Amino acid sequence: MEDDIVLNILKVEREIKYRKNLPIYRYNKGKFVHEKQLLFHRCPKRNRWVFGGNRTGKTECGAVEVVYLALGIHPYKKNKLTEGWVVSLSRQVQRDVAQQKILHYLPPESVEKVVMVSGAQDSKDNGIIDFILVKSECGGLSKIGFKSCDQGREKFQGASLDYVWFDEEPPYDIYQECRMRVLDRRGEIFGTMTPLKGLTWVYNTIYLNESGDNEVWYEMIEWADNPFLDKEEIEGMTKSMSAEEVEARRYGKFTFTSGLVYTEFDENVHVIEPFEVPKEWQDNISIDPGLHNPLSAHFYAVDYDGNVYVVAEHFESERDVSYHAECIKKIADGLDWKRNSAGKLSALIDPAANQKTLSGVKTVVELFSENGINVSTKVNKDMFSGIATVKSYLRTADGRVRLYIFKNCVNLIREFKSYWWGDGDNPIKKDDHALDELRYYLMTKPRNEPKEKKTEIQKDKERLMKRLKFRNQ
Repeated sequence: MEDDIVLNILKVEREIKYRKNLPIYRYNKGKFVHEKQLLFHRCPKRNRWVFGGNRTGKTECGAVEVVYLALGIHPYKKNKLTEGWVVSLSRQVQRDVAQQKILHYLPPESVEKVVMVSGAQDSKDNGIIDFILVKSECGGLSKIGFKSCDQGREKFQGASLDYVWFDEEPPYDIYQECRMRVLDRRGEIFGTMTPLKGLTWVYNTIYLNESGDNEVWYEMIEWADNPFLDKEEIEGMTKSMSAEEVEARRYGKFTFTSGLVYTEFDENVHVIEPFEVPKEWQDNISIDPGLHNPLSAHFYAVDYDGNVYVVAEHFESERDVSYHAECIKKIADGLDWKRNSAGKLSALIDPAANQKTLSGVKTVVELFSENGINVSTKVNKDMFSGIATVKSYLRTADGRVRLYIFKNCVNLIREFKSYWWGDGDNPIKKDDHALDELRYYLMTKPRNEPKEKKTEIQKDKERLMKRLKFRNQ
C-alpha cells in the first residue's frame, strides 16, 4: 500500500514537472511578462483585436487564446467544450504562421486527431491542416478548424462556432460571415494584425468603432512592449525604416498618405478613467452647434497646474436647441456644475450661432439663453493657431502632457484618431465637431497660473485627484 502511495506521488510530481515545461504552461510566467498580452486574455469583450507591429507578440495572443479555449484551461473565462476557426490570409500563411503557433502550444498528448488538407500525418509542420480534435479538461473533444481567406466567403457559411481568430486582417465580407457563425452561441471574434493596408474597414469598424458597439475592444502593441526583444536591436531597426514604416511596423498604427493631424495623441496617455472633479477645478463648457450635423458640447476643468480635463460630453444630431440645452443641463446637474446667480450655465460657442435659425425668428445664441445657457461667441476660430494650441496641450516642448480626456468622452476620442491632413495644408473637413469646440475652448487660454494660496484641504484634494489619475492610466 505504501509503495503504491509513493508511486502515485512520484507520478504526480513527474506530471507537474512535465506540465511546467510545456509552452502553454510557461506562457507569460517567470522573469518576463508581456503585460499587453495579459490585457488581451483578461478582456471580457466579444470582439477583441490586437494591433501590433511585427514581432510584438500579437500572433502569440491569438494562438494561446485558441489553445486555452480548446483545452478548457482559460484562466479568465468559464471553460467548456469549444469549436472554432483559425482564419489566415492563405493556406501557405496558415502553414507558416498560425498553424505552427497552435501546434507549438498544444501539448502533444492532448491531440486526439489531426485531419490534413495536404501533407502527411507524421509531418504536420510541412502540411496543411483541416482541423484538430483536442482533448479538453472539461471532458470530451474540442475542435480547432483552419480556414483561409483565399477560399472565398462561401467556404465560411453554415457552421455554428464558439470563436473565430483572424490572424491578420480579413476581407470585410469574410469578417461579416464569421460574425454570423458565432451569433447563435454568443461566441467571440478576436483578431491580431499589423495594419499595413491603410484605412480599411478595420480602421472604421474596430479602431474608430463608428457604430459604438460595446463589445468592440482593441489594444496597441509596439516593440518596446515585448520584453523578449533586445533594445539595441529595436533602435537599430527603427533607424533603418521610414517614418511611415515605423508607425505601422513598430507601433502597429494605421497610416494614411497625408498623415494624422494630432500625431501627439496617445490613447494610453491622454485618455483616463473618470474621477470626481473638485468644484474649484470647473472652468467652462464649449459648444459646436449643429442641426443635421451633430451638436458637440464638452465640459472642461483645469487643475492648479493648468492641466485641462475633458470630463463629460453631449454629442447628438437631428435635434433642436431646447433638446440640446436640456441634455447639457442634465449633465451639469450630475456634475454639480457651477451656475451664475440667475441659475444659468455659461458656455463658449461657434460665432455662427449669432445667425438666425431656419425659422428666421431667433438666433441660436438667443435660443440657448431662453433655455438656461448663456453662450459667448467670443472665440478665436483661427484653424492653424488653434491646432498648434491643441498640440501644445497634448505634449509641451519639454514632453509634459497638459490635456486629459475622460474615457466617457468617446466622440472626442474618436475624432482625435480620425482627423487627417488633406490636400494642401488643410485638414479634411469631416467629423471634427468635437475637435472644433475643443479648439475654441483652448484658444480662450484657460488659467495656467496657480490660484491664490491653497488651503490644506485643497492641497489634499489635489493630491488625491492626481493619484487617482495616474493610477488609472
